[in-house]
Amino acid sequence: MSVWRVILSVLFPPLAVYDRGCGSILIVLLLTLLGWIPGVIAALIILNRPKYN
Repeated sequence: MSVWRVILSVLFPPLAVYDRGCGSILIVLLLTLLGWIPGVIAALIILNRPKYN
């Protein structure tokens, strides 16, 4: 997880998880709309997981 991804996940969480798939973007977007902090936490958790192709 790069520093730029962490900064991006704090500023705009759905954009930080764009390469993790449509489901991740939708989950983070929904949580961000419900509240900024849940969206940031979800984005950081998704970014911390290993990426499977």
